[in-house]
Amino acid sequence: MIKVVLIEDDPMVQEVNRQFIEKVDSFKVVGVASNGLEGINLVRSKKPELVIIDVYMPQQDGLQTLQVIRTERINVDIIPITAASDMETVRSFLQHGAFDYIVKPFKFERIKKALENYRSFRMKFDEKERISQQELDEFFFRKEQGNTFDLPKGLNALTLTKISKFLAETKVPISAEEVAEGVGIARVTARRYLDYLEKCGHVQIDFQYGGIGRPINRYKLNK
Repeated sequence: MIKVVLIEDDPMVQEVNRQFIEKVDSFKVVGVASNGLEGINLVRSKKPELVIIDVYMPQQDGLQTLQVIRTERINVDIIPITAASDMETVRSFLQHGAFDYIVKPFKFERIKKALENYRSFRMKFDEKERISQQELDEFFFRKEQGNTFDLPKGLNALTLTKISKFLAETKVPISAEEVAEGVGIARVTARRYLDYLEKCGHVQIDFQYGGIGRPINRYKLNK
């Protein structure tokens, strides 16, 4: 069971978030606070694995609370759920190690996805003393894509990561054949991964015509 402390000043939002959190397997809300000062005391006493926190709160806001948690070196992870969508706030939370960032209003599926990613993270890494680069790549890439460690049958996360990195390093749209040569895989395999990335919205296709008028698909990573 993953223990969660919920810090949110709106009573109605508190209850909705609590129900959402406990609707996901393995998560239990062990304490609810209405501001950052109450919240930090709950974190100290309940020792949760995860804190779900708002930004705009009386007495002590969410970012100040996170800064106290990091200053005291409390071993807990943070996911903000907030109406704050300005880049300065988002960047500050990420710089202080937020696991995810959810902007209000949101649907249950969004918090479910965040919590499932977090649960997978705990299960995969808690019992390890060391971790390989491949395992890190698989985790960070899939977390970035916002899925729950599931890929279509026949696709490999490491190969997907390599292709994404190759596209990111390429300044101009390139063909599936060029991707295959750059990554070291077959052209038909590269095309499958590129089609998957395009369906997920992470790759854009440029249609370019060759000398005989036949269009060539060229791919570039969306920023």
